[in-house]
Amino acid sequence: MPETSESGSTTTGRYLVLLDEGSVAAGAQEMQRVAGLTAASTADSPTSEQLAAADGLIFQDLGVAVVTAVPDQVDRLVRAAEASGPIAVVEPERIVQAYITLEEDGNVAEDGTAAVDESAFTWGLQATGAVKSEATGKGVRVAVLDTGFTTAHGDFAGRTVVTNSFITGESVEDAHGHGTHCIGTSCGPRTPALGGPGYGIAHEAEIYAGKVLSNAGFGSDGGILAGIAWAVANGCAVVSMSLGAGVRPGTPYSQVFEQAAQRAIAKGTVIIAAAGNESGRPGRINPVGHPANCPTILAVGAVDVKHVVADFSCGSVDPHGQVDLVGPGVDVLSSWNGSGGGAWTKRLRGTSMATPHVAGVAALIAQKHNARGWELWARLAQSGLRLPVSSTDVGVGLVQAL
Repeated sequence: MPETSESGSTTTGRYLVLLDEGSVAAGAQEMQRVAGLTAASTADSPTSEQLAAADGLIFQDLGVAVVTAVPDQVDRLVRAAEASGPIAVVEPERIVQAYITLEEDGNVAEDGTAAVDESAFTWGLQATGAVKSEATGKGVRVAVLDTGFTTAHGDFAGRTVVTNSFITGESVEDAHGHGTHCIGTSCGPRTPALGGPGYGIAHEAEIYAGKVLSNAGFGSDGGILAGIAWAVANGCAVVSMSLGAGVRPGTPYSQVFEQAAQRAIAKGTVIIAAAGNESGRPGRINPVGHPANCPTILAVGAVDVKHVVADFSCGSVDPHGQVDLVGPGVDVLSSWNGSGGGAWTKRLRGTSMATPHVAGVAALIAQKHNARGWELWARLAQSGLRLPVSSTDVGVGLVQAL
């Protein structure tokens, strides 16, 4: 798998194979019969070594295999899928990345003062109503699939953080910073030990940090699926993914990811993903990216402190993907990796920052109502605060914890 996209490639050379639900064993046998592929199988927590195995790996809970195959083998798999057997769909594995964002300070009014007082809590916590909620996320497991986590971060001292790396040759330690930032927003502290305002939505949730993106910020579909399978196996109610790949208008969503999301939500796990940063509003609005464009993955757009849609935020511009909710995504303060003696918090912008706000609120709702799966999705959608803009940009509105 390429560590970066410098080659210009958008695929890895591997393939995703969707197996019919309830026929995973038969699908594995069919892959061996028609293409000579023997994929290892995992029913719980796949490792990066398993994912890099010679022929591939089957995620039992999702009914998906990631395989290495030559063109002749791929042709045979495709023909088997067309024959309506236990092999349902074959797709190229895509390269995905963290939605890279820039530091900025946008919380400024026209007179130069702060638009929102952040002395106690970040504007995102205030805008979502999290600071008024009695829920804390306690007892709810939240998986953040990203660039990992800075385990020595002082603001998380005493918190139990379960970690797993799906990137071969890299530990879960976050040399990038993006994953630590997203974990901070979704599940960080309300009274940071290192000072500053509280920035975590579900501040007592159980954190599962899955490294599916390298320290350079890149990964693959297989790594994401491995992380989702790990989250499902560990009973996570929420999966937060601030990552993806841009798509062109009219591009169909991935049938493999859609079926994986349906199977995950049936087991009680809601997947929430960033809509993408590829727009340049007002002149250009790009479609929701992969995999957030799947109907059963909740896609999150971004708004600023004035509840204006962020210029970079992707929108519902074609039938193949829509924004479901928006969250605070501009000038978001959260935890950082402190690399090289640097800062332990940082302000960033992006749908990457909006997504963990929604994931954190989902954890609060999950605790308050003991809701999982489709019930949690419905309650989360019902929370949206209507905004005076088109639903194609904001879905049902700004996520609310109240």
